[in-house]
Amino acid sequence: MSSAARTALSVNLNKVALVRNTRHLGIPSVTRAATLCLRAGAQGITVHPRPDERHIRAHDVRELHELLKAWPRAEFNIEGNPFHNLMDFVRELRPHQCTLVPDSEGQFTSDHGWDMQANATRLNPIIEEARALGVRVSLFMDPVAAAMPLVRDAGADRIELYTEPYAKAFGTPAQAEVLRSYAQAAQAALDCGLGVNAGHDLNQANLTEFLMAVPGVSEVSIGHAFISEALEQGYEATTQAYLASIDGAFAPS
Repeated sequence: MSSAARTALSVNLNKVALVRNTRHLGIPSVTRAATLCLRAGAQGITVHPRPDERHIRAHDVRELHELLKAWPRAEFNIEGNPFHNLMDFVRELRPHQCTLVPDSEGQFTSDHGWDMQANATRLNPIIEEARALGVRVSLFMDPVAAAMPLVRDAGADRIELYTEPYAKAFGTPAQAEVLRSYAQAAQAALDCGLGVNAGHDLNQANLTEFLMAVPGVSEVSIGHAFISEALEQGYEATTQAYLASIDGAFAPS
């Protein structure tokens, strides 16, 4: 994969906000975490502001938007359900990318991609609006190759492959078969002219093998594992470790 473009690392900061919200002291700081990760080489910042503000709050989204003006090469990705609160942020802030996720309001964590047969028609005007604002649109998707033409027809720019099934299969006899499904879905997306992102439960142990097997991944968004590892390693060392994991996938064979 040495001839392919390097995959970008976007750090999801939800869990920093989750810890902060347990007290009223403002620590740990979400913007400080973003600054340290960006200084260490991260190429983007991701947040998923849920309606209940259990972690990222509206002021965090706005403060990160202001912070990233000082990092013109870094991307800001806001995730969420477009039928809840996501589009308010898209309209106000016009981030580089919005990732549309089919979560219910009280959902514990994202655990499935869009059913395009059921949702393409209502997603289309949302996608058109975001793109008219200059915002790239990515749809959170299961690794189903047959769904990619429906994503294209709905007008999205990219998909984000939901990778928890891969993480669960990693190191088991099912790993190779599960990876094939991701590779096939990514190739189908590329064949449709879509970009490919990936995220959910990727970590330092499983990231390199994923990127070696799955073609054309432009960006990975990593949060829970990243922040968990940063508690022990620090933001700078953790960012550099993930960048090394990405580089490992692109080293000459």
